[in-house]
Amino acid sequence: MRRAPTPPAPVLVLGAVASVQTGAAVATRLFPDAGPAGTVLLRLGLSALLLLAVARPRLRGRSRADVGWLIGYGVALAAMNASFYEALSRIPLGVAVTIEFVGPLAVAVWGSRRPLDFLWVALAAAGVVLLTTGSDGRVDLLGVLLALTAGACWAAYILLAQRAGRVLPGASALAVGLAVGAVVVAPFGLVSAGTRLWHVDVLARGAAVAVLSSAIPYTLELFALRRMRAHVFGVLMSLEPAMAALSGLLFLDQHLHVREWVAVGCVMVASVGATRRAPDQDLPVEPGATPTEVLVP
Repeated sequence: MRRAPTPPAPVLVLGAVASVQTGAAVATRLFPDAGPAGTVLLRLGLSALLLLAVARPRLRGRSRADVGWLIGYGVALAAMNASFYEALSRIPLGVAVTIEFVGPLAVAVWGSRRPLDFLWVALAAAGVVLLTTGSDGRVDLLGVLLALTAGACWAAYILLAQRAGRVLPGASALAVGLAVGAVVVAPFGLVSAGTRLWHVDVLARGAAVAVLSSAIPYTLELFALRRMRAHVFGVLMSLEPAMAALSGLLFLDQHLHVREWVAVGCVMVASVGATRRAPDQDLPVEPGATPTEVLVP
């Protein structure tokens, strides 16, 4: 019996990016019923249950330091998602993702002495300035600050993912991180959503967010990373701001102006430049790596 052909690795990565941004759009639709905090709780909690059942991580025999890294990883994951969803409740999806993307970009160029990297930083900064200094007064400054906070938490998440990945294999570390994150946001989510959190339709949409934002993209990335070099993955992930803007347009009727599309383009080009590696310096990604780790050159 002939096996069905496996899609090319870039197609898998693009599918993961599209799934994440579709999940973000679905999450935005859930805010009126569960609030941003309740939506984060549903995403992290249901994703954790799914991954814990699949990965079955073992913490027995781990040192306190190892457990501490895993807890820190989970707290960063919770803070990243909570601040991002709060930003989404105030500013368009494409704008929020573009601003948030400054976080991994900063990690990518941190400590670099290459003059070209300063150009990428300046280009990304120009994109953020374009997004936050519009002349029509539509920019919600609190939403921008929350998106920047999400970006800072994303940077911390990437760095902590590297340490957590050394304690447990990628899927197991992520499962524990999601569980810790769910515990951290539980009080806020329960207060925000109240009894509405247990409505069948809210749980169903929360499950859709969990699958679209965590289960599907993580699985696709894991398969893709086994057959792809790190710099190619980083370049493809740089399409996230544009995919977020497209998802906001299609699912949320969020129209960006030319100025904002130019800003998205600036951040994307900066991300591609910062994550691009010369072929002789690039290495294939380890199969057990946490997907977000490869955003760091």
